Formats: sequence, structure tokens, C-alpha cells
Amino acid sequence: MTMRVLSVVGARPQFVKAALLSAEFARQGMEEVLVHTGQHYDPSMSDVFFSELELPEPRYRLGVGSANHGAQTGEMMKRLEAVVLAEKPDSIVVYGDTNTTLAGALVGSKLTIPTAHVEAGLRSFNRAMPEEINRVVADHVCDLLFAPSLHAAQQLASEGVTKGVHVVGDLMIDLVVNVARTLPARPAILDRFGVQPRAYGVATIHRAANTDDHSRFAQLIEGLRRIDMPIVFAVHPRTQALATAHGVGTGDNIIVSAPLSYGEMIALMSRAAMIFTDSGGMQKEAFALRVPCTTLREETEWLDTLEDGWNALAGCDPAKIVASVRRVMPMRQNKPLAAGDAARQIVTVLQRHPTVAEMALA
Repeated sequence: MTMRVLSVVGARPQFVKAALLSAEFARQGMEEVLVHTGQHYDPSMSDVFFSELELPEPRYRLGVGSANHGAQTGEMMKRLEAVVLAEKPDSIVVYGDTNTTLAGALVGSKLTIPTAHVEAGLRSFNRAMPEEINRVVADHVCDLLFAPSLHAAQQLASEGVTKGVHVVGDLMIDLVVNVARTLPARPAILDRFGVQPRAYGVATIHRAANTDDHSRFAQLIEGLRRIDMPIVFAVHPRTQALATAHGVGTGDNIIVSAPLSYGEMIALMSRAAMIFTDSGGMQKEAFALRVPCTTLREETEWLDTLEDGWNALAGCDPAKIVASVRRVMPMRQNKPLAAGDAARQIVTVLQRHPTVAEMALA
């Protein structure tokens, strides 16, 4: 009997993670019911990734859109529950740390459907971040926990979570490494922005802590403006009005860009001198691409990236942001975060896990 898996996605990082896993489901002859909650609904943050990464068209688009955290998560759960009851999947897969992740994990748990969390065990230890709450809750209600590293598995164990934990590597790392291998020596994206290899930076800012506080955002921009090289700033839709209000890209070293496709962003990052971001995914991508990263937060859930100084925490302090560029990088290359076969390992575990029907007979 064909195994049916319901995958829940809703934001850019989840589309990237789901791309490799969806392809592996198809290779193994499994049926995937892809559900898009609509957390990211701007075409530049959603549709373009489906077409570029060859993700199947979602069977369901819940169209939840923006709202306060509680209202958004609750609406997702309401709409997702109806889908799960109609589709009766053998398992549910959720990814990462967004409200979409939390909604999928809670619905699967309450309906007693075996639910898997991809990217389990990560902690920033900052409970003020909504993402941290989402990670912790998902890890404690899901049946299968796919940890990207031994460190993540050890964190779960420290919280008393040992059952169903599997260290499988990282889907995002696997994909970025595959894409990087296909890039030309000088990707065309460099000419679009008029920059030279290893002589520019790439920046993104989208976390609520950095965009809801205007003074904090102003400090971040001041730090970027003090750097002696052009900075390509790919502006998230939620940050656009704020960037305009602060005159970003006017008479300074910052080159403002609309959101880029996945391939364009990886190509741009791969030839940069430095990455500046508050994104967890970009920290990993920079690490995999061997590009130094400055994280515009006081903490990171990706502790492995801090080893040997490849990633530095600068918060919103302009002086720390500038100092991070001048730091001396290690001579040896950073170790990989993943082995390259996370999708295969995840599917193997899912296939071996008891289905709802089997659990009922046990």
C-alpha cells in the first residue's frame, strides 16, 4: 500500500527544505500531500521558489496570510485540521521553526497522526523569539525528530527527549552544496549589481526583533553603512517600508534589491566577501559556501557555525558589525554541517515508522 505523507510548508526556508524531500518521496513511490499555509504569500517569497526548486503544486493552499502570532497559528490549525481529517495521511512532516511548524506539529499531535519535525533540537535559548517557542513545542509533541547534527540531538537529550530522535544531516545544506557546484566562475548576478568577487557583502534583515524596533533597525543600517565595500541588501517585503523610511540605498554603500530567487541568492552569496543576516538559514548557507558570516542577533541556534570564527554574533552594535569584517579567519576550511543524504535518511525512517493503522492494531 502506498504511503501517504502530508507535508506542511508556509515560508521560504520551508520551501527550500521541502524541495529535496519531495523529490525523494517521488523517487520512493510515496504519495505526498503538500499543504501551503500561506504564511509567506508574496510571489517573490513563495511562488518563485516552487517553480525554481521544482516543488509540486500544493494540493491545498490555506491562504492564512499575515496576523498576530496567536491568531495566525490558530487559523492555520483550524484550516489544517480539516485537511488532515479529509486526507488521513500516514504521517505529517513539518519543517523548521515558524508558526506553520507549530500549527502542523500541534494538529498532528492532537489527531494522533505520527508527526515528524525536520530540523529538530535547535535552540537559541532566547524565549523572546517566537521561533524559539515554536522549536521547543514542536520537538516535545512530535513523534519523529530529525536532528541536523549530533549537537542538536544532545540538546534534545538534555531536555529528556530521546525517543524517535535521528541525526540525519541538513536538507538546506545538501541543496546549497548541490547548487553551488553548478555555478559558473562569475555568476551573472554580479554584473546586475556591478560588484566584483570577494569585494562586496550581502545583507538580509527580517526578524521581528530587528524590524519592529526602529531604533534597532537604524543601528543595523548604520553598521552596514560604515563598512568599506558595497552591500547588496535583499529587502524582505515586511522590511521595505522601513528601509525606505530610513533612506537605505540613498547616498550610501548599500545596494537595495527586491527579494531574489533561491538560485540568484546562492550565486550572490557564493562570491561575497561577507554575509550579514539575522536569518538562521543564511548562516548555514554561508557556512556551507565558505563565506564568513556576521549574524545580526545576540544569539544563534546554529552553534556549529561559530566554531573557528566563521560566524560572529554582532547584535545591532555598529562597532561590532564593523569589527566583524576585520576579524582574521582561520586558515583551514570549516567542517561540513551535513553528509549530503538527509532526504534519503528521513524517508527511510518514515517508511519504517508504524502507520496510524499499525499503531491502532498494536
